[in-house]
Amino acid sequence: MQFDDRLATVLRMQAGSERAAHTQFRQLLDLAGSAPAGTEPNTLKRVIDRLEALSEKLDLQHRAAMIREPGTRLRNPRLVSWLAKQDLPIASAAMARARLDAAQWDKLIPQLPIPARALLRHRQDLPKATQELLARLGVRDLVLPEPLAAQQDAAAEAESDGADILSLDPALEAKRSGKQRQEEKEGIGAIVRRIEAFQRARHEATSATRHDSPRLPLGEKVDEAAQRLPQSVDFTTDTEGRINWADSIFAPMLVGMALVSEQPEAPARADSGVIIAMRRRQPVRSGALTLEGAPLIAGEWRIDATPHFTSPGGRYAGYRGRLRRPISASCAAQAHRPDSQADRMRQIVHELRTPVNAIQGFAEIIQQQLFGPTPNEYRALAASIAGDAARMLAGFDELDRLVKLETGALELEEGLTDMRPIVAATVHQLDRVLRARSAGLELKADNSPCPIAVSQSETEVLVWRILATLAASASPGEALHIALSCNGEIAQLEVELPASLAGQDDLFGNAAPAKAQAVSAGMFGAGFTLRLARAEARAVHGNLERQEDWLALTVPTANGEVQRDPGEDLGYPDNLAKAG
Repeated sequence: MQFDDRLATVLRMQAGSERAAHTQFRQLLDLAGSAPAGTEPNTLKRVIDRLEALSEKLDLQHRAAMIREPGTRLRNPRLVSWLAKQDLPIASAAMARARLDAAQWDKLIPQLPIPARALLRHRQDLPKATQELLARLGVRDLVLPEPLAAQQDAAAEAESDGADILSLDPALEAKRSGKQRQEEKEGIGAIVRRIEAFQRARHEATSATRHDSPRLPLGEKVDEAAQRLPQSVDFTTDTEGRINWADSIFAPMLVGMALVSEQPEAPARADSGVIIAMRRRQPVRSGALTLEGAPLIAGEWRIDATPHFTSPGGRYAGYRGRLRRPISASCAAQAHRPDSQADRMRQIVHELRTPVNAIQGFAEIIQQQLFGPTPNEYRALAASIAGDAARMLAGFDELDRLVKLETGALELEEGLTDMRPIVAATVHQLDRVLRARSAGLELKADNSPCPIAVSQSETEVLVWRILATLAASASPGEALHIALSCNGEIAQLEVELPASLAGQDDLFGNAAPAKAQAVSAGMFGAGFTLRLARAEARAVHGNLERQEDWLALTVPTANGEVQRDPGEDLGYPDNLAKAG
């Protein structure tokens, strides 16, 4: 045989019936048990997974009987290790049939569960080194030790009894019978003494390490133990709302409590909403529950539970739910801190940006035909998807920028910029677009410099954000007035609100999505964009606020002077008025 694929062949078989499952379990047990130690780990993992699946279909005793059969070969350490961790009948049969060499035993025994190690003490065919290893691990026969003096006395008594038996003298025979009755009485006492000696020896052996053993927390240590325990517990109830199962550590304290009791002295008292929902067999969400009893469960809880119905007939079978401790005031305050909310928002934006980036990248690959020719219809769709992804990414950037500015995590770049030409150029650009709707912008400003301590790029973004948002909200035929003034300490840009925004009470709280038009107010609408502009203004120690029907931007001026040619054209359109 050049290629041994017997295991793969058996694994490809389907065990539909119990008889087929029995046959496949026996075949896998034989083939995997005799597989060499160097067998591919993935193959053995598949075998073990299949054996676990077949174990659910076969009776425990039948599986143990198959392992105990004389023809069973268990020479693979990994299979033996898996069998040793199963139920006791399986582990006992595996420990009796395993045939490993000394090196394999030495490597496997420390990894075996303690009950499986104890099963090996009955094996008389183990290598001497393996027996010594078991002795070092404390695995030995659980029988009472017999003192050496008792063994010597028993031997001497046996010799004397043998001499008496050879004697035919009736007097000696009567003497022997009386002596035997006396020895029987003394033998019972010797057994009792041996038991007491064994208990004393075990007590002395464990007393030295008793301080290392886990102890039940008592008194003041209960609260410390409760803090180390999980703050939630899963449970199930019967049809009457009485807990019939809970997590292992809480089961003795919770099983038997009725969650729907209205008695004031009941150990479990739920609020009226929980009681009504459970009586109507409706889901319970964050209900209040007070428990009395052991310190580990006493106190306030929150309960979440859903009714459970049997699958065949749909009969009500009780509730399945979870109890959880309410969040403490300090934790709640920490969770509602602005910086915590900002961190969560930034994390959400980061998680959203990642898939959108991937979508945009794949759309551009299709649109640009990087992987081969693509029909024009698909290229058009890809271009549309790429554009939508770019708009979404721009919106994510605005969200991230707003969060950073409001939490102080981002500061605008400092510099020295003249605000007048930037305002004039932005007004000129927007006015050309508004002319198509018979609307416009009218700027009133003088020709003197207005330096502010902000970089030119940040100033352009801030001015555009304000003016473009208001221009996008202007109605056809509406003209908005703009005034720019600088008194040496503060530069102020005032813009008349369009009629669509002047009627709103909260100018910075409107989060309606922006409509598609030539001048965009941002992805999230005028309210969000103005809030972002306000955060940018406050980041440079200024402000953006509403003054009746006007929106006023104030920014501190800079101490330096901006070098500019006096004859420089500020770019005012002809229909805009110049002041000064």
